[in-house]
Amino acid sequence: MNLLSLCRRLLSCGLFFMLASCASSYEPARYANEKPALDLQTYFNGRLDAWGMFQDRSGAIVKRFTVVMNCQWTGDIGTLNEDFSYSDGSKQKRIWTLKKVGADRFIGTAADVIGEAQGVVSGNTLHWNYVLALPVDGSVYNVNFDDTMVLMDDQVMLNRAIMRKFSVELGSVTLSFTKRSNNMP
Repeated sequence: MNLLSLCRRLLSCGLFFMLASCASSYEPARYANEKPALDLQTYFNGRLDAWGMFQDRSGAIVKRFTVVMNCQWTGDIGTLNEDFSYSDGSKQKRIWTLKKVGADRFIGTAADVIGEAQGVVSGNTLHWNYVLALPVDGSVYNVNFDDTMVLMDDQVMLNRAIMRKFSVELGSVTLSFTKRSNNMP
């Protein structure tokens, strides 16, 4: 191996470990006093609509979508039934089961979530970490999601999720949720 190849390999390894050391910037204490306070069981109860987009790491919009959610809670267990419609005409369904496991902690499962999503509520935010089995061009990749949701008011929540594989950012998902009024179907 020549010196140039060795330098390139060391630079690549150094870059990989630098990227791998990047962690979520979410610090629950930072948001503790932000208002309105998020009550996950109240917000994700009833019908919600969402509009979103996926951007690759260069910022290019790769896919747009809408989601209709039907949500309900029984005690500390919630079901979020999501119906996705993508800009390319494809459809997808995901059903989340959420469980309150502490005053500010939730776990979540879904058929395409590997293991459990771990969530923390603080002030007006919910922060999730989970691994999603993501279908791409006929293959399925397990992708890490670092997901932060911010309640803006009683009806609107904004969401940004960073997607990573081997600690390398692949892209992001941005969503805007709107809770339907009680009288809307």
